Amino acid sequence: MSTDDDCRFLDLAIEQARIGWEEGGIPIGAALVHEGEVLAVGRNRRVQLGSAIRHGETDCIENAGRLPAKVYRASTLYTTLSPCFMCAGTSVLYDIPRIVVGENRSFQASEEWLRSRGVVVDVLDDPTCLDLMATMMREKPDLWAEDIGEEA
Repeated sequence: MSTDDDCRFLDLAIEQARIGWEEGGIPIGAALVHEGEVLAVGRNRRVQLGSAIRHGETDCIENAGRLPAKVYRASTLYTTLSPCFMCAGTSVLYDIPRIVVGENRSFQASEEWLRSRGVVVDVLDDPTCLDLMATMMREKPDLWAEDIGEEA
């Protein structure tokens, strides 16, 4: 897949992150793409749904619904922020071979573990993703701490 395709699909994840922020949630979005076709998008909806586990990536995979293993194994997950271990584990469980990360300066936990499991992790260092997280951390630091399981 080309860099232009990666940017185009990351833009879908960014759109989801913006929607989540406008809804009062965490601005993290994701898109699942199989052979150039968008299977699903999702966003962190922990606040909106009162959920413990609806991060951007898990929401996206849930929105994709039940898929054959061969589809996951030929898909790419796009996410605006480097995945936590829960989201990384979900990706590994379904053998998603590649994750494109918008940015990993604000948060990074699982990239080395993903790579050790054979997952290709590409970080785009996207300025829009950085800005979204910087705004959220500045305006809602307690909510961010809750989202990553830390005390504020």
